[in-house]
Amino acid sequence: MNQTYANENGGYGPRPAPYGQSAYPGTSYEINRVGKGNIAVISPPGNWHNNMAHSEDMEAARGPPDYPSPPDYSDDGSVDSPFSDAGIRRGFIRKVYLTLMIQLLVTVGIICAFLFWDTLRIWTWRNYWFSYSMMGVVLVLVLVLSCCNDVRRRVPFNFIALGLFTIAEGLMLGSVAAYFYTEAVLWAVAATALVSFSLTLFAVQSKWDFTARSGSLWVFAWTLVSFALLCAILRSQYLYILYACLGTLLFSVYLVCDTQLILGGKHNYAISPEEYVFAALNLYLDIVSLFLLLLNLITLCR
Repeated sequence: MNQTYANENGGYGPRPAPYGQSAYPGTSYEINRVGKGNIAVISPPGNWHNNMAHSEDMEAARGPPDYPSPPDYSDDGSVDSPFSDAGIRRGFIRKVYLTLMIQLLVTVGIICAFLFWDTLRIWTWRNYWFSYSMMGVVLVLVLVLSCCNDVRRRVPFNFIALGLFTIAEGLMLGSVAAYFYTEAVLWAVAATALVSFSLTLFAVQSKWDFTARSGSLWVFAWTLVSFALLCAILRSQYLYILYACLGTLLFSVYLVCDTQLILGGKHNYAISPEEYVFAALNLYLDIVSLFLLLLNLITLCR
């Protein structure tokens, strides 16, 4: 049993141990004098050295700590890309083209009503304001679907807005087609279907990435708008034919570009799977623009 000892400060504690020994049983320290003064260096006991060596051996055997690996940016610079899963991509493509086919069927049905229903066709001739009013409605709905993310992504508002847009676009195209010969309109519909199908196959099989050239297409589109103003001023049939050819080329490339945006894969850019309404809208507008340009081209070349 240790005896207490009154130290110099009036306190009590264990009796000081002899030189070179610890005051507590079971432990020992090595005290080394430095020089001739009273400075001493106390070394820890041998068991402490053995424990530290054993701990270092255990750390070396355990190996380096497991840190979380950084995300892989090798493909497209994004983490968890929405097109990384092939099933999500196939479902997105299926939904887009199903929506597009419904839109085209409704549009063709409305155009046929204006072509083969003589009463409606004559009414359109007498009320030319109807075409302009439908153009305004189409423009408003396009802006809503393009700029309002909540309307475009939220069900059922996105389908309601897209349905209203499809009906308004069909009425506008039908009222425009009423001023052309029925044979020319049918030829334009067939040519549009053939061109759209061929360009879709080309976009699927082609190794060229048209999504990286969207800026050039935008410049080309504004150049074509300026050329349209020139055609309106000069009123030359040859300029009209050239304008129709250039417009057909532009929207053909747009159709390929939008198709590759939907397919995703190894292309530089891709549309999010949540934007199936916007993707169907882009394809629909490309096909409708092709139809109008081909209709003008067939009529001018008769």
